[in-house]
Amino acid sequence: MTASVSDAVPQLVEAGHSTGRELVHGADLEYFVNRRRVSGGNRCRLLRDGDEAFPAMLEAIAGAQRQVLLETYIIHGDRSSLAFCAALAERARAGVQVYFMFDSVGSFDFPLDVIRELRQAGVNVLEYAPYAPWRPRWGINRRNHRKTCVVDGVTAFTGGINIGDENLPPSLGGGGWHDLHVRIDGPVAAECAHMFHEVWRRGGGDAFDLVLSGPRPEGPEGQAHAMVLGNHELKLRKEIRRAYLHAIDRARRSIAIMNAYFVPDRGIRRALARAVVRGVDVRILIPGPANDLRALYHATRAVCDELLANGVKIFEWPDRMMHAKTAAIDGAWVTVGSYNLDHRSLFHNLEANLICVDRTLAAQVEASFRRDLARCDALELQSWRRRSVLRKVGERFYYLFRHWL
Repeated sequence: MTASVSDAVPQLVEAGHSTGRELVHGADLEYFVNRRRVSGGNRCRLLRDGDEAFPAMLEAIAGAQRQVLLETYIIHGDRSSLAFCAALAERARAGVQVYFMFDSVGSFDFPLDVIRELRQAGVNVLEYAPYAPWRPRWGINRRNHRKTCVVDGVTAFTGGINIGDENLPPSLGGGGWHDLHVRIDGPVAAECAHMFHEVWRRGGGDAFDLVLSGPRPEGPEGQAHAMVLGNHELKLRKEIRRAYLHAIDRARRSIAIMNAYFVPDRGIRRALARAVVRGVDVRILIPGPANDLRALYHATRAVCDELLANGVKIFEWPDRMMHAKTAAIDGAWVTVGSYNLDHRSLFHNLEANLICVDRTLAAQVEASFRRDLARCDALELQSWRRRSVLRKVGERFYYLFRHWL
């Protein structure tokens, strides 16, 4: 853990992003289920893959003055993971309050000696739901699947990217996984901090005071109306799904969805079909055979026939794992987070998604989506239906177990 941040994760020149100056239109707020929870004055920027997200997060952590909150489903003992650990330890030694939470099952290979070093440096570390099947209330299904980072209560990151070398490109010795994250500057960062604190307390951590201060971003790029949704309470279990459905039902031109584990329930499938009937161009990008969970790969294909028959366009990612969980609607509404359109995210995992209306971010997401589609193979209904009976039976078999996959 003595290596510098720059040594552990190569600092790459950031790719150019859209700098559109369009402000939020009043009609765009119709995409929100509950406008009263929406805060304005946020600035959002899309980050593609670990080679953009990791340097941005590490730079923010290195500049922290008062508090760092970091939670992840997966962290390893590899180069990228040790870079984050080194950054957290350095800030803690400098007197910054640092709280780090990781999921026990997702991070089963996170080295114990690294945890000890973090604590010795002054980092507050919490292993969420430690593996303990002998305990009465322990359950393997209730995992903390979130990936959020909050710095000084004013800057936050969230999305689908875990901490590990698999998210770096092969040219840098990584696994080449494709994923998306987002940086948020503004009031929504405080919401992320509150959600972190709630889960920290529920996971057995001691209460602490949150740092929630700082100026709002000004100018055209600070016009995002946004909220962050989580499901840490039973009454919030379906909030992210409800936000998806509400926005899909109000789509007028386009729906672009990228989802790593795409096994949508009947309500989502019907909403997408209704959108096609209204003349909406509905496109969905799903992982190809390189999906890291083969059972989910087959379960996803069990719903493709119905969607294709209803006019939904489906594209298959041909390369290494596509792990993103994002959507853009009508060039206005955007969501980026950890939430998969499957039953595990709906019923079991703790998730967090940014939900926002921001035409600048939407332009970035749609440009990224078009870039990805250029590499994908489109599924065609007639050829899809000619796949073997054995494949169809296998897909249906795995679909029957969708609640547990």
